[in-house]
Amino acid sequence: MLSIDSIEKGVVIDHIKAGKAMQIYSYLNLDVLDCSVAVIKNAKSAKLGKKDIIKIEDRIDVDLNILGYMDPNITVNVIEGGMITSKLKLTLPDRLVNVIKCKNPRCVTSIEQEIAHVFKLSDKQQKVYRCVYCEQEQK
Repeated sequence: MLSIDSIEKGVVIDHIKAGKAMQIYSYLNLDVLDCSVAVIKNAKSAKLGKKDIIKIEDRIDVDLNILGYMDPNITVNVIEGGMITSKLKLTLPDRLVNVIKCKNPRCVTSIEQEIAHVFKLSDKQQKVYRCVYCEQEQK
């Protein structure tokens, strides 16, 4: 049985779809943190069967838009004094800035490197985003 200690102060990213923790780890640049980060893969879950969990032993600003885009079913737990002080439920963000890149080679973002990659949610059911500059679809 694997045992990961509880944390006194920090953030727990829970209910991650099994196998997606390392992608989130990379997106959030957790490798540059100067604190303990535990990645638990394929943990047993009554709700999901299997899930991944990321425990960060420090208070950090987590980009909820990135997490909501990757999986709106993720739960973010804020820990203070060893206790959960708040649970943040995620949703698909209406707008993404510099989270994904436009794949259209004719888009202004391909030519002008300093322009932000901005996408708006156009279909919530299908999780479809469109580039605000060229309307290129991104799933």
